[in-house]
Amino acid sequence: MTTIGLIGSGHIGSTVARLAVDAGHDVVLSNSRGPDTLADLVGELGPHARAASAAEAAAAGDLVVVTIPLKAYRDVPVEPLRGKVVIDTGNYYAQRDGNIAELDDGTTTSSELLQAHLPESHVVKVFNNIYFGHLGSLQRPAGSPERSALAIAGDDEAAKQAVTRFLDSIGYDAYDAGPLAEGWRYEPGTPAYGQPYVTPGADFPGPAHQVPAAQLKQALDAAVRP
Repeated sequence: MTTIGLIGSGHIGSTVARLAVDAGHDVVLSNSRGPDTLADLVGELGPHARAASAAEAAAAGDLVVVTIPLKAYRDVPVEPLRGKVVIDTGNYYAQRDGNIAELDDGTTTSSELLQAHLPESHVVKVFNNIYFGHLGSLQRPAGSPERSALAIAGDDEAAKQAVTRFLDSIGYDAYDAGPLAEGWRYEPGTPAYGQPYVTPGADFPGPAHQVPAAQLKQALDAAVRP
């Protein structure tokens, strides 16, 4: 059993929390509005869930999921995350986050910004390219022919292995897309963003569609950097 800390408990965060609890993990949830606002979600998730501050969730987690708007990444607590594996679900949306020059010109990626903010943590990018409803319905047990893959990117191999084990526990395979610098391949506007998990012919978000690793690889390889 692993404790998953969550900094942010919106659509993706709460979905990851549900999958984690269903897999036997404990979860510690947080958001920007305070633990009291998470009472309903904690009650729904049951005794393996509790609410806390962001710093407390960071300290409690064996793995910590950062799932907040990119514009708030500097608010992520640094000290309690030292040495830990940090899962980044974030995306850059200029209309929400404001223009960030080094992202606009391709100098870096959003997950590399978080990694720079957390220099002694090990950031792995995952969950950013799948609609939360699809994430919550495509999980399958190990060995199932209907299992889907999720792309991961990170600069630390041990951290990617830890995330791969976590994904396996909640019902997904991992496809290693390379270092954080390659994370752009499944960010907004790329073939791997959202659409592969939609049933062909359906409007987004549409019904969920299984995406094996080979199909995900094709979408990643088709990405063209702006």
